[in-house]
Amino acid sequence: MSLPDSPAPAARALRIATRESRLALWQAEHVQRLLAGRYGWQVDLLGMTTRGDQILDRALSKVGGKGLFVKELELALEEGRAQLAVHSLKDVPMELPDGFVLAAVLEREDPRDALVSPRHGSLEALPPGAVVGTSSLRRVVQLLHRRPDLRIEPLRGNLDTRLRKLDEGAYDAIVLAAAGLKRLGLAQRIAQHFAPDEMIPCAGQGALGLEVRQGDPALDAALAALAHRVDAVVETPEAARALGLQAAQALRAAGADGYLAAVVEAPAEAGS
Repeated sequence: MSLPDSPAPAARALRIATRESRLALWQAEHVQRLLAGRYGWQVDLLGMTTRGDQILDRALSKVGGKGLFVKELELALEEGRAQLAVHSLKDVPMELPDGFVLAAVLEREDPRDALVSPRHGSLEALPPGAVVGTSSLRRVVQLLHRRPDLRIEPLRGNLDTRLRKLDEGAYDAIVLAAAGLKRLGLAQRIAQHFAPDEMIPCAGQGALGLEVRQGDPALDAALAALAHRVDAVVETPEAARALGLQAAQALRAAGADGYLAAVVEAPAEAGS
């Protein structure tokens, strides 16, 4: 259920800071259409390449974590080059820098993880020793718990890059967020959806977060009217911490203690 309509805000021009991958642009354009359609605002996009997009040869946990995907966008907000940043919520750090706020969380897409494979219809159907691509420690732990025979290999890059590497034969299968595939009209690529009790999703996966600078109450109110009440409550930092604790407890119960420390310290898997 969305929040009740608020009085129409004054006409204004707005610029959205966004990463330049096809999925990030889809997300920013989605928000652009919402604002233009609801308020008649003139909304432009400011495409940016972040350090997280540039560093593809190392795990995110070794080069600064998930914040690498939002820092440049926040700098654009701070300098006044943009007034709004659209993020995949799972890429947003638990604590925002001083002066920034998460103004709204939009209605969530499918939060599940998905197996993508051109030749195999499920995780169970993969042959012994099959190569599965993911750079998410969360996914690695859960895959190896179910199939310890698999060979897990790193997989970085945006969604299109990951699919291209799969199609070129570098992997037998890869694991991605179902939401990104569905948003880009690629649901047919999904071989298997993992139910949450099969693979615990990342906190915030499938939701979009709208970040702004503090000090513009009219903009805050306009964005709040776009929020999806259920997801805005579920995706609070407190809820995310609780989900992380539940994930750790589930993994411990499954006998995955050896991986827990790495998983708890790992960043969310951006662009997936």
